[in-house]
Amino acid sequence: MDELVQHAVDPRGVHTLTLNRPSAFNALSEAMLTALQAALDRVAADEQARAVVIAASGRAFCAGHDLKEMRAEPSLAYYEGLFAQCGRMMMSIQRLPVPVIAQVQGIATAAGCQLVAMCDLAVAAHDARFAVSGVNLGLFCSTPSVALSRNLPRKAAFEMLVTGEFISAAQALDKGLVNRVAQAGELGLEVERLLASIVAKPRVAIAAGKALFYRQLETGIAAAYADAEQTMACNMMDCSALEGVQAFIDKRPPAWG
Repeated sequence: MDELVQHAVDPRGVHTLTLNRPSAFNALSEAMLTALQAALDRVAADEQARAVVIAASGRAFCAGHDLKEMRAEPSLAYYEGLFAQCGRMMMSIQRLPVPVIAQVQGIATAAGCQLVAMCDLAVAAHDARFAVSGVNLGLFCSTPSVALSRNLPRKAAFEMLVTGEFISAAQALDKGLVNRVAQAGELGLEVERLLASIVAKPRVAIAAGKALFYRQLETGIAAAYADAEQTMACNMMDCSALEGVQAFIDKRPPAWG
């Protein structure tokens, strides 16, 4: 049996996690959630990790939860456990000390769209489409709304949630759900361009910056500034920042090693 999440690491420390359930449009079954959680935990334990790409095999990125599996066990306890499991996996992405990039082809719907929104960055194929379509089945996409409302303007997010309509890759770019849209046949190349820029920077600076970025979003502005000031002061004491500033003064490239 093929692995539900294929895990590869390149010499730079870039981890690629590929959802591998193409016949089911990479739906997030319990087994898929477990496999993805395990892969993210392995990344978290790798001190040499520099970035993560979440990709998918087949024609779709992710069609959300496995509805057949969900319908087979209609109990409150089961649904509470399932959504808690999914929430833990989604939060693991945010808690990783390295940037996580969604590489999106085909469709990303419901919890699949949530997965895109929870990644730090996202690159979409030109013909990718996005929706939080649970409302079409009488099920408001409540958990996806948490991620969506933190990425899109409120009215844009709410429109997607109450209509269940698809938006194009170009619309997703305009609304802030994705960072870049790749030309036909260039999805991997566009992700690589983004990765190359990230891995050229010191890991310690990005790790501290990512943690601060999400902390400050959930606090008032005064507390956010206090936290950011302390984080930046600590970052400035790191040897990579000291070297970077000195290199700028010396008009030479930094020697980060």
